[in-house]
Amino acid sequence: MTSTDPNHSADQGPDPGPDPGPESISLALKSENFGDRIKAINQLRSIDPSTAFTLIQPLCDDPNTRVRYAAVSQISTLGEQDKPTAFKVLTASLGDPEPDVQAAAADALGALKLTDALEDLKELYGMTPEWLVKMSIVACLGEMGDVRAFDLLKSALSADNSLVSVSAIGALGELGDARAIPLLLPYASSDDWQVRHRVAQALSHFPSHSEAAQTLQKLAQDESALVAETARMHQTTS
Repeated sequence: MTSTDPNHSADQGPDPGPDPGPESISLALKSENFGDRIKAINQLRSIDPSTAFTLIQPLCDDPNTRVRYAAVSQISTLGEQDKPTAFKVLTASLGDPEPDVQAAAADALGALKLTDALEDLKELYGMTPEWLVKMSIVACLGEMGDVRAFDLLKSALSADNSLVSVSAIGALGELGDARAIPLLLPYASSDDWQVRHRVAQALSHFPSHSEAAQTLQKLAQDESALVAETARMHQTTS
């Protein structure tokens, strides 16, 4: 029999209840169970950002790697509340013993465009053997758009790991420094379509440069449909 209760619905699941408030999240962040702490970090998105930023900072120094990673990753948005404090927290996390956390810190510094961290990032790039960290630093420096990063990005083109070198192509484009153009042009003839695709994206940042435009025109006829489409799109928008 179908229920006549207007409040009844057979499709309704259990009421999940209201979002947890700052007090309950704060308690969960202090739980001995790291899973509870990670869950609470995710719940911080539902409360006032300034309160969330205050609560998340101690978790960036948590004993558990996964908790630290989750906390540092959220600084990329919550750090907008107080960039000087975010700078201190994230540059400290560049010294974390775990590469994943270091990479997350670099990502967050790029998202917040905290260019004062440039020297810290350069130092870590030169010291770390971890390709993931190097790639995150390269991407971060491109996102920051600070031309002081040019020399590091130029050297990253010759990185042993192809993911790092391809990231450097994109970052040099984002940097928008015309000195990058003669460095990028040879990669337009790469055997790897992914490299050519990244070059097409990078050259789109130099719409008024004749050599960049000519190379985009060539790439618009590329055998890879994705490369050709990307080049044509940037020709249209430039």
